[in-house]
Amino acid sequence: MPFYMFQGRYTAQALKALVDTSQDREKAARPLIEAVGGKLHQFFYCMGEDDVMVLIEAPDDTAMAACALAVGASGAMAGGKTTKLVTNADAMKAMAMAKKASASYKAATG
Repeated sequence: MPFYMFQGRYTAQALKALVDTSQDREKAARPLIEAVGGKLHQFFYCMGEDDVMVLIEAPDDTAMAACALAVGASGAMAGGKTTKLVTNADAMKAMAMAKKASASYKAATG
């Protein structure tokens, strides 16, 4: 299954709720991810632009999009993004494929 990295920022209201009453958001996220056939590998809190980073393995892009839509529709996130990740093994295959395909490509010239 493909891997994805979800990065998100909580709304001010959600952050206040987390401060007022500590909540295990990993436990909340896991059933959602499992409901689409995925697996939550890691749930991190971040210092910086984003508040959370979640490493997810999902069956396909549609399943991951469903997770992102459900989280976005909850109103708890002020923003977020999903990045599809490529394993080293798949990157190595892509490099070999690119080497073969390179002979078919003509670069733009001035």
